[in-house]
Amino acid sequence: MNVIGHGIDLVDNARIAQSIERHGDHFIDRVFTDAERAYCDRNAKRRFEHYGVRFAAKEAALKAIGTGWRNGIAWTDVEVARSPSGEPKLKVYGEVARIADEMGITGWRVSLSHTETHSMASVIATGPVSREKT
Repeated sequence: MNVIGHGIDLVDNARIAQSIERHGDHFIDRVFTDAERAYCDRNAKRRFEHYGVRFAAKEAALKAIGTGWRNGIAWTDVEVARSPSGEPKLKVYGEVARIADEMGITGWRVSLSHTETHSMASVIATGPVSREKT
């Protein structure tokens, strides 16, 4: 496995809560996929933590590919999913998938952590082991 990029992000969950309370479904629909929304809305007590950590993962993924939010990238081009064991997984779509393919990214390693007040995510973009000598 070759590390192609790494990104990390820290989110103040109160900021996410304010955006959701101020803009409601418009904010949620623009930023999160239906699957993410279904997961986050399952637990009212941890709702903002779950949204916050997914927001952080999206930011971290774009740092890993070095683009930021530009050139047609949508928030929903990055989705946090869960394996049956509960391990977080990253799915990419649209422009992010195209850029990742162009960069040779074939996998993602994701680590999520959150408390009541803050959420953090680390995303590592990986690809095949390079055989080139440097």
